[in-house]
This record gives sequence, C-alpha cells and structure tokens, in this order.
Amino acid sequence: METKKVLIVEDELIISMLIERMVGNMGHEVVDKVSSGEEAITAAFDYEPDIILMDIRLKGNINGIEAMTKIREKLDTPVIYISGNTDKLHMDQIESSDYIDFLSKPITFSELNRSFNMAS
Repeated sequence: METKKVLIVEDELIISMLIERMVGNMGHEVVDKVSSGEEAITAAFDYEPDIILMDIRLKGNINGIEAMTKIREKLDTPVIYISGNTDKLHMDQIESSDYIDFLSKPITFSELNRSFNMAS
C-alpha cells in the first residue's frame, strides 16, 4: 500500500495522539492534527490529504459532518468518521454524507487498518 497523507480532526488530545501513532505505524504520514471544524476545512484545503479521519463533535461552531460538507465543495477526499456519538441524529446525518467507514471510539489498530484498506 502506498503512503497516504492523512489529516486527523479530533478535539481530544490523547485520542488524537493515539490515532497519529496508529497512522504512523501503518506507514502513512499525518500532515496535520486539528481540533475544530473550521480548522479542518482550512487544513484540508491547505494540505489536500489523501484521507481525513474526522470526529463528529469538535471544538468551534462546525461539527465534523458540516466540515466535510464544506470540504466536499472543493475536494473529493475520502473520510473515515471516528466518534463516540452513535445516537440516531448523528447516525442519520452521517448516512446522508459520502464516507468510507464509521468507527466507534475507542478504535483499534486493526479497525483503522481495515478502514484504510477500504479507502484504497
């Protein structure tokens, strides 16, 4: 598998660091880690990553689903949602968006690796 440029959008520092380590262990490059929807949009346009790992609830005024809607206006980057929110409202919103996979926290290396394989 070729090395992918990955944008991590996660507002919990420890989880962000854990995901970064997993991505690195898979042989991919983390181009940036951000914690808000607004930062996610800017970083996606700046780095044009190959994959975005997106939490749903974020700091700021834009959630992960809204951020992906904005990003999709200019980029067709695959997204893997990672969230602890599995309530019906969020799941309905996710279902209406274009995504590769949804992982429920806490995630494992094997789950993330499987999702990356789906995105390739």
